[in-house]
Amino acid sequence: MPQRLAGVFAPVITPFSADLSPDSHLLVRHCQWLLSQEVGLAIFGTNSEANSLSVSEKRMLLDKLIEADICPSLLMPGTGSCALSDAVELTCHATELNCGGVLMLPPFYYKDVGNDGLYGFFSEVIQRVGDANLRIYLYHIPPIAQVEISLSLIERLCTTYPDQIAGIKDSSGDWNHTRQLNALGINDFRVFCGSESFLLRNMQAGGAGCISATVNVNPAAIVRLFKNWQSADAKLQQNQLDTIRDLFQHFPMISALKTVTALYSDEPSWSRTRPPLVSLTSSQQQDLSQELALINFQMPNLQTE
Repeated sequence: MPQRLAGVFAPVITPFSADLSPDSHLLVRHCQWLLSQEVGLAIFGTNSEANSLSVSEKRMLLDKLIEADICPSLLMPGTGSCALSDAVELTCHATELNCGGVLMLPPFYYKDVGNDGLYGFFSEVIQRVGDANLRIYLYHIPPIAQVEISLSLIERLCTTYPDQIAGIKDSSGDWNHTRQLNALGINDFRVFCGSESFLLRNMQAGGAGCISATVNVNPAAIVRLFKNWQSADAKLQQNQLDTIRDLFQHFPMISALKTVTALYSDEPSWSRTRPPLVSLTSSQQQDLSQELALINFQMPNLQTE
């Protein structure tokens, strides 16, 4: 049976070619760099522009990562969708490839559907996939999805599917909610915070780690705190992480992550986003670069060719 996941995961940014097709070559290189920093890969997350990718594109990219000898147990692909059939197809594919787990958004188009509707969706996915190795990490992101995964729904799902419902990513931005998740007392239910700003508190509360946008660019320091959260300087480490996180949050996050990756990899195409998102303006790029230089920001050993 697969081990439940813990640690630091990146919702890996997705590179696009000039024709706006996904660039699997660049994606593999970035994933390999992240793995060298001891980071897991939550591909097809929010910061991956996942909802701008088709199921067939996601399947292709996942296959390319496996073909590049990336260990599937380190992968937590996002497989949630508004369409049940799409969620089942991608979840089946990820599970057949022996991915360590899947990160699943609730169906988010219809609002106010209630616990019964959401329970029915997740239940149907689990039953239709029909694989004992399936491990679902629920994705709670009400600021974006506008659909909440309530504590009572989690308890109901875990009671019915104690093996398949493995944990949750909490991107509520509300520490009190993350604390409540850790306090549920469900056996081996893994709680990941959605920002490294909560990492120290999450570990102190018994959490499993974090799945955070800025892991794409600042992985080593975040992993260091995950490993050393009980050390005397843990609070100082957390403050340093917060400084970098706050800097990126002053810009559109996905575009900022891609701009910085383009800069430090010397690969300009990384700055490209797929519409409706847009790249940073020249002025924004300059401001971001200058602010990073002031704090001596680095992305060491970022792969280039």
